[in-house]
Amino acid sequence: MAGRRDIRSILVIGSGPIIIGQACEFDYSGTQAAKVLRADGYRVILVNSNPATIMTDPEFADATYIEPITVEVVSEIIARERPDALLATLGGQTALNIASELAGTGVLERHGVEMIGASVEAINKAEDRGLFKRTMEEVGLACPRAGYARSMNEAVTIAREIGYPVMVRPSYILGGGGTGIADSEDDFLEVARHGLATSPVSEILVEESVLGWKEFELEVMRDRKDNAVIVCSIENLDPMGVHTGDSITVAPIQTLSDREYQEMRDEAIAVLRAIGVETGGSNVQFAVDPATGRRLIIEMNPRVSRSSALASKATGFPIAKIAALLAVGYTLDEIANDITGATPASFEPALDYVVVKVPRFDFDKFPSASTTLGTSMHSVGEAMAIGRTFPEALQKALRSMENGHEGLGADASSSGLSRLSDNDLGRLVSVPTPERIFAVAEALRRNWSVGRLTELSSIDPWFLDQMAEIVEVGGELVGDRSPDKLREAKRYGFSDSQIGFLQERDPGEVREERLAAGIVRTYKRVDTCAAEFEALTPYMYGTFEEESEVTVADRPRVVVLGSGPNRIGQGIEFDYCCVQAVLALREAGFETIMVNSNPETVSTDFDISDRL
Repeated sequence: MAGRRDIRSILVIGSGPIIIGQACEFDYSGTQAAKVLRADGYRVILVNSNPATIMTDPEFADATYIEPITVEVVSEIIARERPDALLATLGGQTALNIASELAGTGVLERHGVEMIGASVEAINKAEDRGLFKRTMEEVGLACPRAGYARSMNEAVTIAREIGYPVMVRPSYILGGGGTGIADSEDDFLEVARHGLATSPVSEILVEESVLGWKEFELEVMRDRKDNAVIVCSIENLDPMGVHTGDSITVAPIQTLSDREYQEMRDEAIAVLRAIGVETGGSNVQFAVDPATGRRLIIEMNPRVSRSSALASKATGFPIAKIAALLAVGYTLDEIANDITGATPASFEPALDYVVVKVPRFDFDKFPSASTTLGTSMHSVGEAMAIGRTFPEALQKALRSMENGHEGLGADASSSGLSRLSDNDLGRLVSVPTPERIFAVAEALRRNWSVGRLTELSSIDPWFLDQMAEIVEVGGELVGDRSPDKLREAKRYGFSDSQIGFLQERDPGEVREERLAAGIVRTYKRVDTCAAEFEALTPYMYGTFEEESEVTVADRPRVVVLGSGPNRIGQGIEFDYCCVQAVLALREAGFETIMVNSNPETVSTDFDISDRL
């Protein structure tokens, strides 16, 4: 087993400054790639302009350039360092676009630099909306009816042929920038102009609207021998029309039949084959009509993404590390699974728990900004929670936002909703905002039917029914303080603060009563294989069951607390501090225990601390 030895040095491009849609998940992917490539004997040259990142610490690369990520600067670095290869699939849209420009201007060819991970042709097929659609149709995969335009006249003609409403998607963009839905021609003229201006190649795709459809994502890894695995399946709780980065998401997929999932799985792998991604990970997004089951390919990213970071942490499968090894010639069956030590990377992960991601917004910093969520991303960070069931994971994730909510309602931050009229509450349920899920909970407390809420919100009935169970258990807590009811509430994800709020007593009293009854948190391992093999890496999540899987420590130990979801004023720089603290403590002989809820970070990587 060996990677390519005709390559000796590799240039890795980072993603630059933190922006909405491109944050510390690319520090995670770049750091992981640099570590594994150096360990395999390659010389790593890194360029990134962000000083808050872990990857720009001198020990992570052989040569580190903190410089602007522009064609001019990167060209000078290439001329000076003479790398054999360029790896751009781990640095977000910034790295992908710069790599495409370097190839297009002949810089790579002039210096004999090979693009690895994804070819220019594959990047163009995935990022050029019109070319992507044609490529999908050539292999028999369905996309929304659409046409691509490079001028306003072309755009208007296509929109009239399709019929309103229509969706506008610019080519080569990040975080849904420049996208929008138009219900009329007047709206369309504004959205199309903005889309053409946003696209770096002045191209937009005008397509039929799938607003309100169900949205799914599959994280796929494929190698040069056509081995392929679905690392993680993700379902968006919010319907199409809300950018996936702004949606509450759930892994694994909850509401598809096995047959539907297997068909989607086959199509996702077919997408990678058609685009030509041979050595790495990609994110493939689908829309499904809840009324008919019609399934469409929406888009794919030929690189790691924020969803890739979430999938890595949800499964314990290190996507960025494996993508880097695939890029230098390894195959999935040659790479060992770090979590089990007994299975290869071609062993598809299986989950015996549920993961929920909730995005974090900072609209309060911009009081004049609209809080309505749409196709352009607004979230500045996210938190991930793991539980045995969807209700438990959802409630844990919602209180990880650190914005006053203790879970799905049953707290002071949600109590004001009870004073709203039914008409006002219905409007809150029908419009996607960060607070909509709490309005849904209030509607369920008023005994609104799941069918009525599905019609208003387009949220799948299964999720609404699960939320109704949470509300029902909360209602029963008001008059029932028995240990059995308390245990049930903890398994539904209720915090002691929520229970105290519902029972009008101090959370400390609830905690003391719970501990006296033997209702204590236990910890389970994330093992990538649903307990089929023993996990070597102590990556844990808390739940309320009978058996804990934590082993006894035999060294002095230190707990390092992370900073939670990114927000304005608290971001990647604190993850940098946490990682440096963990590394220093480990070197000093302490056992380190990392506690954090942010799946984008290096600190939540499987091999940074002794326990996660």
